[in-house]
Amino acid sequence: MKSFDLNDVLLQWGDKEGRMDWTVGNAVEGVQIFGGIGSGKTSGSGRTLALKYLAAGFGGLVLTVKPDECEEWEKYCRLTGRSDDLIIVSPRHGNYFNFLEYESTSHKDGEQSLTENLVQVLKTVISAANDKSIGGGDDRFWETAQDMLLSNALDLCLLAEGRVTVKMLYDIVQDAPRPGRNVADPPQETRRNACLEALDKAFSRMPEWTAKYLRSAPDAVIEKLRSASDEEGKLFIRENAPEIRTYFFVEDFFRRTFRQVPEKTRSIIDFTFSGFLYGLLRDPVYSLFARHPCNFTPDDCFKGKIIIVDLPVKLYHKVGRDCQILMKYIWQRAMERRGKTGPDDRPVFLFADEAQNFLHEHDAMYQATARSSKIATLYISQNIPNYYASMGGFSPENRVKSFLGTLATKIFHANADTQTNQYASELIGLTEWRKDSSSQGVLSFSSEMAPAIRPEEFSKLKTGGSRNGMKTQAYVHVQSTLTDKNNNYLKATFSQEYAPTS
Repeated sequence: MKSFDLNDVLLQWGDKEGRMDWTVGNAVEGVQIFGGIGSGKTSGSGRTLALKYLAAGFGGLVLTVKPDECEEWEKYCRLTGRSDDLIIVSPRHGNYFNFLEYESTSHKDGEQSLTENLVQVLKTVISAANDKSIGGGDDRFWETAQDMLLSNALDLCLLAEGRVTVKMLYDIVQDAPRPGRNVADPPQETRRNACLEALDKAFSRMPEWTAKYLRSAPDAVIEKLRSASDEEGKLFIRENAPEIRTYFFVEDFFRRTFRQVPEKTRSIIDFTFSGFLYGLLRDPVYSLFARHPCNFTPDDCFKGKIIIVDLPVKLYHKVGRDCQILMKYIWQRAMERRGKTGPDDRPVFLFADEAQNFLHEHDAMYQATARSSKIATLYISQNIPNYYASMGGFSPENRVKSFLGTLATKIFHANADTQTNQYASELIGLTEWRKDSSSQGVLSFSSEMAPAIRPEEFSKLKTGGSRNGMKTQAYVHVQSTLTDKNNNYLKATFSQEYAPTS
């Protein structure tokens, strides 16, 4: 069995400031690459690290924005002998990941319930995909209302059918009773009402004795569930309480609580949730993520598989982005479930160019423990303001800086963004500069602290292409790793030409 020791060297960088060995351990501490348009960030350092990860045997997940990214990764895999490990998720490849099926079977006893798992997944994707100007970003009211709708709709699916489908979730939310309707009467619409039918079916699925008991004294039952004041009530709780309590909570939510939410508020909640589900109900997304049984899972990456989600945002827009955030979040949770790893456990990578498209609220938390699970996150973006705009909500600057702090290797290509260049200069830090002076023939010198690399220097880096011999430059800063000259940074040169990687 191949060993994947954290001390294995993946790259050796060097310049006049010294040489540095960059290891598997550095990779699983995370990488952030910044660079302006045409700087060579993707074709230079991004490609170099991708080839090194593949050549070292990593499994991984690749997210896509541009239409040609999947084709590029197919080239990478051919160069490194990894073509047989490719799993391409696209309408033309026949690979299916039913996320509801996977989440239904992946959690273990003692962990969160299926409903809690699915609520966490769906709310994370919906929140990441939302327009940050709608719903107040961090407003707890919107978050609570969304959580209640998600959990009750999921519980109703399970009570009525014993399973969850995207179509059923969508129908329940669309048909939930609204103000002005007597919900005790049959629905006024000629078509069926999915929400009320599901409540009826959930009731009818209860054991015969339980259903009869509930029909005869529903108010008394609720009181018994609260107080268990007699022997019959105690027996009822012992034998039926979890399911029955859930049923009453769900029924009360849809027949009373949710029905009383003001129309304007409810419209936003409905639109947010239903809009996401509607995207999942349309092909090719429905077939890829909801219709067919899984023929691959994130866990295949532990065996060296490379999953490419070929639904580029430039072609599939919001629904492509939603599905990739969904896949990313479920993948991150799956990778973390294996816990602490040893030398024989294969590293896995998460690769996202134009990564601002795929951020979600839990990224910093997952990255903080990625090293112990051997997860090598590699994000590429043009500049820091891209992340501010995508993060949204309260204090996005602090949240982005907190997230960037969890990525230990930073690579800075040529950039015209002053904020990113200032960040890079401050990250590299100060150095002592000697100043010589002469007065009346007497030579003297003094020293002062100044930036080791001034912000404007980042805009002067070579950007590759034929005029630069297909070479692109970048400053590399690695946390807690020093060159042989005791520097925490160096200037690296990356080739943009394809070459087999040993």
